[in-house]
Amino acid sequence: MENKEIIEKGNAVLGIEFGSTRIKAVLINDKFEPIANGSYTWENTLDNGVWTYPLSQIHEGLQTCYADLKADVQKRYGIKLTKFKAGGISAMMHGYLAFDKDGNLLVPFRTWRNTITGQASKELSDLFGFPVPERWSISHLYQAILNKEDHISKLANVYTLAAYIHFMLTGKKVIGAGDASGMFPLKMNGKKAEYNAEFLKKFEGLANVKAISHTGSLVENLFPQVLMAGEDAGTLTAEGAKFLDPTGDLEAGIPFCPPEGDAGTGMAATNSVEAKTGNISAGTSVFSMVVLEKDLKKSYPGIIDIVTTPDGLPVAMVHANNCTGEHNYWINLFKEIGDMMGAKAGIGEYFDTLIMKSLEADKDCGGLLSYNYLSGETITGFNSGRPLFVRQENANFNVANFMRTQMFSSLGALRIGMDILYNEEKVPVQSMTGAGGYFKTEAGLKYMAAAMLTSVCAMETAGEGGPWGMALLASYACDGNNKLALSEFLNKKVFASCKKTTAAAEKELVESFNIFIERYKKGLAVERAAVENL
Repeated sequence: MENKEIIEKGNAVLGIEFGSTRIKAVLINDKFEPIANGSYTWENTLDNGVWTYPLSQIHEGLQTCYADLKADVQKRYGIKLTKFKAGGISAMMHGYLAFDKDGNLLVPFRTWRNTITGQASKELSDLFGFPVPERWSISHLYQAILNKEDHISKLANVYTLAAYIHFMLTGKKVIGAGDASGMFPLKMNGKKAEYNAEFLKKFEGLANVKAISHTGSLVENLFPQVLMAGEDAGTLTAEGAKFLDPTGDLEAGIPFCPPEGDAGTGMAATNSVEAKTGNISAGTSVFSMVVLEKDLKKSYPGIIDIVTTPDGLPVAMVHANNCTGEHNYWINLFKEIGDMMGAKAGIGEYFDTLIMKSLEADKDCGGLLSYNYLSGETITGFNSGRPLFVRQENANFNVANFMRTQMFSSLGALRIGMDILYNEEKVPVQSMTGAGGYFKTEAGLKYMAAAMLTSVCAMETAGEGGPWGMALLASYACDGNNKLALSEFLNKKVFASCKKTTAAAEKELVESFNIFIERYKKGLAVERAAVENL
């Protein structure tokens, strides 16, 4: 009854996140607890060599997800959802959504998954002396300039997915600092984060850029304005309300917080926004985020990115394009076999049973090796990938060894990047918190601790993930919560009594992963041969 009253009075807070495989929405109450949710399942497609989602499906997915949330509210509480206190939009980071002055999409949405901007990424990294990953918006923009693509002459606006949806809902061309740091490098100016002026000057000075930049800064003209967590980012317009809820039930005028990327919501959802804290998001892709006390000694383009927390602190990010996708395919195959044999188990039971079976594996995984490269993997130098399973002729080929190999393979590229932070930069990490599908089993938590060489915890709220983290950022922006630092708000108001499960880096599993990672590094030549010949 309490939650029903909160929703009826418009005091719930909404968070929506566009993930790689699902769009998810959550409503939270004044205790920051999820009280209703909705979702929409989708998958990217490879269109003429570009990983993308059609704009029509982006719109459909948002509306269907929200409709599913409304249906959940109706089912649980017997009421119609017409308003909420505040809202926020997050999405998979970076990428390239390019529009002309009339709002027409000029080229298909180029997602974070694409590795088609290698030349631009390298040239910009060299120019700035700062890592500019292939998936960043500026890499996509500059590569299109280098390629002399026709659409460049018509460009009026470039967005990330979160910033685009926020614009559609509020009419405000703004972006949160965390997501903005994946468009163009940021620099703090007092308590505000801005696009790095020194780098902007260097970029605008490039001959290719000067040739098309007529008035002012190309980046500042095209990209959204950067806002800090807690700042006013506009309100839901009448058109935005109709866009989100075509039934017309939703009221306009609801405040929205700055849109964020899934890295920012991951940091909020795992209470990892202070220096020396870190978090790991492991699902379709996997990335670790470590909040830094000071800048790194050198640049590691393609391996370590420098982004920011939603309130502007520097973060070392190790991002691998591939994580659980390949072992999901294998488990679906096993279920298909089970269905053929008359088994009645659901897919969740297959995941739990097979992954937990992996704890019985041999220390050396029985001599098995796999690569989960559904797409390219920048950390290890691959522009495209081929999922691969290979074994020694005398391998101990059983279910436990096979599944541990799949689970370890999901973390192979991530570990290579983390070794640089640990061994070369000596970055201190006091705590790591995990969120995402990889952590749904006890085995996943144990394996992550072994791969990261430190204790890793999963909060009881970790399953709520990005949309919950976005709802927290929306809550931070209302009721005067932003008078506190973001870390204080999270520590004192949200996570003070949160329960969590912690896995230590167990000696035997650390040794097992170390054996695997050496085999993984040597076997990259096999993966490269597969890419070249298949």
